[in-house]
Amino acid sequence: MLDVLIIGGGVSGVSCALVLGSAHKKTFVQDKKVAIITHQKTSSLQEALFNNAYGIPAGKLGSELLTESLEQLQSQYPHVEQIENEKVLKVTGEFPEFTVITNKNSYQTKCIVVAIGSANTFNIEGLLHYIEPNKKALSEKNRIQLKNDDHKVTDGIYVVGTLAGWRSQLAIAAGSGAAVATDILTLWNNGISSQAHDSIRK
Repeated sequence: MLDVLIIGGGVSGVSCALVLGSAHKKTFVQDKKVAIITHQKTSSLQEALFNNAYGIPAGKLGSELLTESLEQLQSQYPHVEQIENEKVLKVTGEFPEFTVITNKNSYQTKCIVVAIGSANTFNIEGLLHYIEPNKKALSEKNRIQLKNDDHKVTDGIYVVGTLAGWRSQLAIAAGSGAAVATDILTLWNNGISSQAHDSIRK
């Protein structure tokens, strides 16, 4: 049984995984199992070029970030399991016992973070009834989002990035994923507000 399964290996999903991974020394996190399905084929980063993102050198390719971010996750936080070459087809169950079914396997998890883009090709059975038009995208783009309240779709299911209704901007997507990670840390910490920071003083 996983404690969190993140679906999607783009900006928001990996940002969520990095923050959760970095908190592993906290006593309320040490026994938690986190995994991420690193599907990236449909990520908008595949064709992106960045000149205006905080902390990222001008001219950086999105395709490079996709690869480098997973390498960073593996190098810094190898306890976060990376699941490659699988596509999620169906979600069943309810909090705290979900089953996520892919084209190759099935996984048991207490919480799910949906970190897939807002294209109207979204087709995960069990989540389709949460779909609504994306409120911040141009109507002619036919973008969607999952109904949510501050990223929370329902107990145990969170959505991040453009699928949560945010605009398509790297910094916004990264912040969305990190925000949900801190919500999950707070949940694990019995409702006491929590986040994960590193410091040169430690």
